[in-house]
Amino acid sequence: MIRIGTEGIQMEGSMTVRPHHALCARFFVGKGYSEAFVQHMYATLRALNDGAVVTLTDGCDAICAGCPNNRGGICEHDEKVRAIDRRSLCETGLAFGQTLSWRDLSALMRERIVLRDALKTVCRDCEWIALCESRREAEKER
Repeated sequence: MIRIGTEGIQMEGSMTVRPHHALCARFFVGKGYSEAFVQHMYATLRALNDGAVVTLTDGCDAICAGCPNNRGGICEHDEKVRAIDRRSLCETGLAFGQTLSWRDLSALMRERIVLRDALKTVCRDCEWIALCESRREAEKER
């Protein structure tokens, strides 16, 4: 079943996710734009890690719903995050509108971006890159 909600068009039981947010989620350590955002991120990650199916979107998603940069469903940094999304898709071979499990999306991001040292390229415009890079180094050692 398809439904339309505040997070966009969704398959029943799925969540919309911006492609680059699979990277943000991987390196999330409880820091964010505000305490409300951090709590929203924890709740969203619990839902995603509970066997979620996700549909890749080029607009605001489940994570953006709690972000202070979300202005009526449009990110204040829309051009920048769209570019990061496009680079994420290019590296993984995925496409907007594609539906897959959160587990599979996370694994592809790890395999094709994190382990191939492409994070600095994909996320080069992101204010959080230093935090993610330090966490990526630790992850590569596992």
